[in-house]
Amino acid sequence: MVKKDLKKETRDNSIKEGIFWSVESSFGINYISPFAIAINASNSLVALFGSVAGLLGPLSQLPGSRLIEKFSRKKIVLKSVFLEALTWLPLIVIAFLFYKGIIVSTLPLLLLLTFAIFTILAHIGIPAWFSWIGDVVPGSKRGRWFSKRSLIIGFSSVVLAISASLFLDYFKKNDWTMFGFIILFFLAFLARIISWTIFKKHHEPKLKLEKKDYFSFWDFVLAAPKTNFGKFTIFRSFLGFATAVSSPLVAVYLLRHLEFSYSIYMIIVMAGTLFSLLVLELWGKFADKYGNYSVLCVTTLMVPIIPILWIISPSPIYLILIPSVVGGIAWAGFNLAAINFIYDNVRHEKTGLGISYYNLLVGIGVFLGAGLGAILIKFLNTSFIEPLLFIFILGGIIRMIAVFWWLPKFKEVRKTIKFKGTKSIKNLILKEGKPTLLEEFHEIASIKKYLRFN
Repeated sequence: MVKKDLKKETRDNSIKEGIFWSVESSFGINYISPFAIAINASNSLVALFGSVAGLLGPLSQLPGSRLIEKFSRKKIVLKSVFLEALTWLPLIVIAFLFYKGIIVSTLPLLLLLTFAIFTILAHIGIPAWFSWIGDVVPGSKRGRWFSKRSLIIGFSSVVLAISASLFLDYFKKNDWTMFGFIILFFLAFLARIISWTIFKKHHEPKLKLEKKDYFSFWDFVLAAPKTNFGKFTIFRSFLGFATAVSSPLVAVYLLRHLEFSYSIYMIIVMAGTLFSLLVLELWGKFADKYGNYSVLCVTTLMVPIIPILWIISPSPIYLILIPSVVGGIAWAGFNLAAINFIYDNVRHEKTGLGISYYNLLVGIGVFLGAGLGAILIKFLNTSFIEPLLFIFILGGIIRMIAVFWWLPKFKEVRKTIKFKGTKSIKNLILKEGKPTLLEEFHEIASIKKYLRFN
């Protein structure tokens, strides 16, 4: 009898679960800001959604990381995902109340409150999941496995989100916008319930924690300026602040300022994801070969110019091909390298605590940045330029300061081949880049395999 490889089976199930998470994301999470705009939330309130997500999500990870000491990681994730799924039901009620004209002026605040609860429930299980998945993916394969998972989930997200936007535009044309949101949110609820059932099939390796593995948040903060992971966390927090100044306002810019339809809006937003698919596998190989720090260096050179690129031209073609291309390539590599950098710098016994403290500091940065953006969009009055456009320029400048000040302060800890700038990029593309697209299309084609239930 052949012994089952439980870790491999769990990795496959994780990809399957991720596909259904992409349904929740594409039909639900991606449409929170458009929904807020549709029920007449103010621009500053829309900006606050980014602020709430940035702070409450990481804050909820603190108790989430301590739960690992008392309960199995699988049990924590299962409860978190199930309760998260249930929060789509109040959002459906809010859409129905708006359609009926009941307490209309209060609904944007109710939406903010419900989204806050959703954020807490969605994040409380992240430390457990992060620690759990780290134990089933071999360190030597992390770059490629995470890029493969992200590739399949990303492709699903693009197709689903654009389909949802066409669906929503049809309902809007017939004055049924709220019913469109109701259907999308109900599908998001069903998809997350299916994710929950798939999590039940995951194998959880045993994790032995000792008292010496615990360290408090304040211990982490005090030691951060002296450790490599701590310096990376500080850098990521400042970059989170800088990014959040303008990023929550992209929906306002596209839907209110430029008055695009839902389908044009979503095509522009998801174009970045689509472009990231073309380089994701390459970034994974790059990280495995030259190290995650090299990926961070290359990608963060592009990050500061992204918000400025958004405002150069209002043409949908330009917005799809320029800021979306640059943003998709940059953030695909950056996010992949950031995840792997954490695994490289934190012992697996401390991964749950490490990721929760990391996310909390990044979340504080996002909260303050989005809060600044919300204040500026409400009170800023500039005569020489539209206030919204000024905020995008300011966001780019702050990103640049964060990158050039903090990036040199930490380093790679893994043994890798020395990165030699453009020469290394050229060699990687010429030697390994050509098969990448074929591999990507093979992985995308294999989605059917992950949709089969055992």
